[in-house]
Amino acid sequence: MPATDPYVVALAPNVHAFVQPDGGWCLNNAGFIGSGGPGGETLLVDTAATERRALLLRQAVLDAGLALPRTVVSTHHHGDHTYGNGVFQPEARIVGHENCRAEQLAAGHQLHLIWPQTDFGRVDILPPQLTYRDRLTLYVGDVEVRVIHPGPAHTTGDSIVHLPEQGVVFTGDLVFHGGTPFLPMGSLAGSLRALELLRSLDAPTVVPGHGRVTDPSAYDATERYLRWVAELAAEGRAKGATPLETARQADLGEFGAWRESERLVANLHRAYAELEGLPEGHPLDPVAVFGDMAAMNGGVPVACHA
Repeated sequence: MPATDPYVVALAPNVHAFVQPDGGWCLNNAGFIGSGGPGGETLLVDTAATERRALLLRQAVLDAGLALPRTVVSTHHHGDHTYGNGVFQPEARIVGHENCRAEQLAAGHQLHLIWPQTDFGRVDILPPQLTYRDRLTLYVGDVEVRVIHPGPAHTTGDSIVHLPEQGVVFTGDLVFHGGTPFLPMGSLAGSLRALELLRSLDAPTVVPGHGRVTDPSAYDATERYLRWVAELAAEGRAKGATPLETARQADLGEFGAWRESERLVANLHRAYAELEGLPEGHPLDPVAVFGDMAAMNGGVPVACHA
């Protein structure tokens, strides 16, 4: 499906989600939380993959009657969530997990390498200036914002952003609503633990990293998929099949309607690595992972929709 314009969902007073349909490659969600009133402040959850889309996010904050953000929380290092950070500099301080900083610096202009034909605009690599290890609590006026590291999951530097009083959680890419999870830079086992952590927060409103705003039922669907991948990997490895061979033979079933089904082979690479005893988050060969995803697409590389 072609990308469409982003839209804003009001979740609670001065709490909004910035949703980019259809949620495919490079079309992430962001969010913003404001204190409102004169002299108010705003916190942003993630930015966007291109300068143009980050400017749309900036305008959405202003259209909501809120001040431009003084804090940006990066839920992880991937460029679709961080490439737009420069649009909010120098006013905003960037916050993230300590591994997010290291990973973002190591990745650099990674999306440019994967999608060289995409017009990303001006992109400066701006990692977190304030890092944390386990948990961090911020306040936007009277709004409590809990930033929580779930351990290795989508990446090794993920952050959950939880608003306990408002019953809202921004999951980052721990959840792709209507899309296929993506684990090669994180952990399958860790992603299952992260879902348990998300459930424990008991937030009725769930803003996934990609896809429309939803509810905790998204955790159940994600868990079913992850456990299915684990079973596939165990069976395929026992037969001596490669991740690509296992993926090609798989019946997607209920997951066939999810976007980016080619990610299955990437997730199998991660599952195989964990079955082999490699540490969670152990680096995989990106050429092999993206090459196999292209093979799943009939030789066509995955496409950035931004």
